[in-house]
Amino acid sequence: MNPAMLDGSKPNKKRKLTDKAIPNVILQNPVFAEDSRMYQELLETERKVDWTTTRKRAEIQDALARNPSTTRTLRLFLSHTVSGQLWQTGGDTSASVNFDTGEGIPAWALKIEGRLLEQTSTRSRDKAPPRKFSTFIKRMIVELERDPTVYPDGNIIEWPRAPGHHNPTQDGFTIRRTGDTPTKVRIVLYLENYPEQFKVMPELGNILGLKEESRVGIIQALWNYIKVQNLQDKVDRRLVRADEALRPLFGAETIPYNRLPELANRYLAPPDPILLHYTINPGVAPPEKPSAWDVEVKMEDLALKGRMNTVVQSSKEMSMRLTKLDDEIALHVQSLHNSHLKRTFLQSFADDPSQFIQTWLESQSRDLESILGSGPSEGATVRAEELRRSEFFRLPWVEEVSSLINQLVFHCGFLLQASRIFSLLFFGLLCRSSN
Repeated sequence: MNPAMLDGSKPNKKRKLTDKAIPNVILQNPVFAEDSRMYQELLETERKVDWTTTRKRAEIQDALARNPSTTRTLRLFLSHTVSGQLWQTGGDTSASVNFDTGEGIPAWALKIEGRLLEQTSTRSRDKAPPRKFSTFIKRMIVELERDPTVYPDGNIIEWPRAPGHHNPTQDGFTIRRTGDTPTKVRIVLYLENYPEQFKVMPELGNILGLKEESRVGIIQALWNYIKVQNLQDKVDRRLVRADEALRPLFGAETIPYNRLPELANRYLAPPDPILLHYTINPGVAPPEKPSAWDVEVKMEDLALKGRMNTVVQSSKEMSMRLTKLDDEIALHVQSLHNSHLKRTFLQSFADDPSQFIQTWLESQSRDLESILGSGPSEGATVRAEELRRSEFFRLPWVEEVSSLINQLVFHCGFLLQASRIFSLLFFGLLCRSSN
């Protein structure tokens, strides 16, 4: 168990090294000039890559906040089946008819189905689960052109989209009716686009070159037109000046910039619905293949959103690997710095041993005086007045320090031998320097 945990104190956290800069003394050393230059270039490249990555990640996060959209193709299928018709019963009108179950009564069923076409460039891992056909429909109206005197009920069918368990999503719709006469069907579909689309009235659409677009897209197109035509006031940038095309829309020479959304809303209308016409002829066999129509629908780009989320949310393994590499670089730089200090220390000793020892002793003396609280001695003996008195060495702490020194000497005998060798070497160097 950690001893620091026994007394209730918090364990000391290991300090994390973050400095990756090489000391200037090493950078200026001609021996390491080439290596130092390449390392500095790598650091500069790393900073540029980090800055670019951060900027791109911010741009992607901003795009995700706006929910990217795409235009896809929705294929609609119309088909029908018939039952109980004369050509099916062989013209036998005496066949049994069950009015309770409807068996034997001439009838037909209209099927309205649809599916989203897959994009050829979509990767398999980016494919989203298929959406139900009803999720693309905001509202649907089916009108049957039949004689109201013969078929008075059920000639107009309306399906409004409403959330809830009573209105689940479906892959298609089936409308069943009785009858044996040809019937023309008119289907009106209001699509569910994302973002919501609006029809641009000709007054504004002819200027912007738009027929149908989202509200944000229309306002952005209007602002782009103002910038291209240089219609922003030179003095007051909050005002927009009207040109010959915009003057009938503005109703004035200038309008404030914040009124552009309000101006654009005046010329927006609900988009035109999708109209489909189909004919049901129960007197003949239905076609083998259904009729198909392709319509464009705007929807949220889930594939692109997934790829963008992958870029923004970097993997945990990659982050840990980069952190480990940064720690290793910082550790090597710290080791290089320590080696430089050691080399400087030993080089100073080799150049002038006596002066080095004298300078080192003076430094140690000043440090000890600072710890003991005495004044500066300019390299003289530490607290000389106290050291001259024998009572100084009979204080209680002297015995404790002596005991600790004895323990250190006992456990570290090789250090004592090393100190003796160092003393002999030092004495020999002093003798050589004096001669």
